[in-house]
Amino acid sequence: MDPQARQDQAQTRPSAQAIQIAVPIFGYKNHIGIDRRHGLIRRWTVTDAAQHDSRSFAGLLDPENTASRVWADTAYRTRRNLEVLERRGLSERIQFRRPPRRKLSEQQAKANAARARIRSGIEHVFAAQKHRMALFVPTIGLDRGPGEDRHGQPGL
Repeated sequence: MDPQARQDQAQTRPSAQAIQIAVPIFGYKNHIGIDRRHGLIRRWTVTDAAQHDSRSFAGLLDPENTASRVWADTAYRTRRNLEVLERRGLSERIQFRRPPRRKLSEQQAKANAARARIRSGIEHVFAAQKHRMALFVPTIGLDRGPGEDRHGQPGL
């Protein structure tokens, strides 16, 4: 086992009828800063799975990038990250987090939808990485385990 890979737990969201479970997660997470126009990776870092996404934010901002807007998902919306953007004179386009037990305002929901269209470029970069590394395991339901193809045969 890799001693630098940390263990984290992904928890299901509680609801009236759901059973609370914790699923252990081992390994690493990629964090990237891309050029919006071309989809090229400008800055990247890898962290252990237990580290929160927002901790790597400042290192992903490329000082040589002339763009002034920064798009990110809700995990990066923290007071510390917003202060970093303000100090560097950058305009935040970080998606809004829904308050507990409430909905986003109509204005925030529209802003998130617009930001999601831009952010999809980042998800395409991740999808390309996973495809090249054969990290996609096609399954339907829980019958097949990781490493099995659609016919139940061992995969890679």
